[in-house]
Amino acid sequence: MATTNSQRIGIWIIAVVLAVGTIGSFFVIILANNNAQKDSEANKTLQEKYQKLVADYQAKVAAQNTELSSKYFETLSQYSNKVGKFNADEVKSVTSEDLQIGDGEEIKDGTKYSAYYIGWNPEGKIFDQSIHGSELKAPLPAEGLIEGWSEGVKGMKIGGVRLITITADKAYGDKGSGDLIPPHTPIKFIVLAISTPTPVPTPDLSSITK
Repeated sequence: MATTNSQRIGIWIIAVVLAVGTIGSFFVIILANNNAQKDSEANKTLQEKYQKLVADYQAKVAAQNTELSSKYFETLSQYSNKVGKFNADEVKSVTSEDLQIGDGEEIKDGTKYSAYYIGWNPEGKIFDQSIHGSELKAPLPAEGLIEGWSEGVKGMKIGGVRLITITADKAYGDKGSGDLIPPHTPIKFIVLAISTPTPVPTPDLSSITK
């Protein structure tokens, strides 16, 4: 049966709508792909900026630690021969012995300083130390340390080196710390006190979005 004009017009309208819809969908897919690509490129750029900021920060921290190590390694390492066995039963109180007198601020309660150190147990085994091969690790901020350490460094001056003997109750008590410090174990430290280094500024992460 032949179609009428109105039917033909209706068919054309449907065809046009379908064509427009198909073309529109095609462009939507293209735009979505383009946006995804742009987002991926933007994320990659942000990641590269972030990695560069972190790498720069780490390099500055490493450079500072290297400079400090060069300055203080010999001062601390010369006292490594002080490490050795001692009689735990003879340790009745916290005692200290100045090995080198510093020329800086005297350490009191609340004094801000950092330290390099060597710590060992009655068997003469080092449980922790700042010396790592031929260099020093980053200095330890003197905050939240055991009671015996805080008591033992009082009166020493920044730049000085002190041998501290700490009773078990003012070290790690009845809990101990790791395999090398069993419960009820006195310990010894050689402490080199230094001025706290100026902190390397942390990266401004907001700058990577600019």
